[in-house]
Amino acid sequence: SNMDYSFAELPSTSQSFPKSRHEDSEMVTWNHINKSPNILKIVTAHLCSVIKKEFRWEPHSTCMHVTIYCSSSIDDIRRRVQDLVEEINDSRTSDQKVMDGFEEKLMKKVPEMCQQMKELMYSVYEENSNKMEGKLQELFEVLERCTKLNKELVEANQALSGLREALAVSQTPEP
Repeated sequence: SNMDYSFAELPSTSQSFPKSRHEDSEMVTWNHINKSPNILKIVTAHLCSVIKKEFRWEPHSTCMHVTIYCSSSIDDIRRRVQDLVEEINDSRTSDQKVMDGFEEKLMKKVPEMCQQMKELMYSVYEENSNKMEGKLQELFEVLERCTKLNKELVEANQALSGLREALAVSQTPEP
């Protein structure tokens, strides 16, 4: 007995997809497929892409028919793709809201952080200024002492020079 397989299509539930070229005949028989290797390749490729749970095997007298609900499968795939696109868009919208919220919080936080950094910087300046002022005061005191000591040294040097001259005059013989 000759095994005969047929591929019947149900009418599409969506009007946005073009109708199949086989919808008028409603059925493509195995004999049609055998006559055209290109159709065989196309159908085989399509069958491989259809999800297995969408096959329905029905016993029919001595033959087994495979009925594939192509338009239903296409509509299901379209719905799944549309759902995925919507999920992606929802996810992107959610991501954008998160980023907008983050940006808003960051924009509020940046001036606060800058103000805190300025305050910290000014407190460091003040602390350093106080330390430098103390060190500068010590330096000026040391410089003042050095100036005083230098003046005393110059005076002592002059006194010694005057004493040497006086000694030199007293030791010279009188003519």
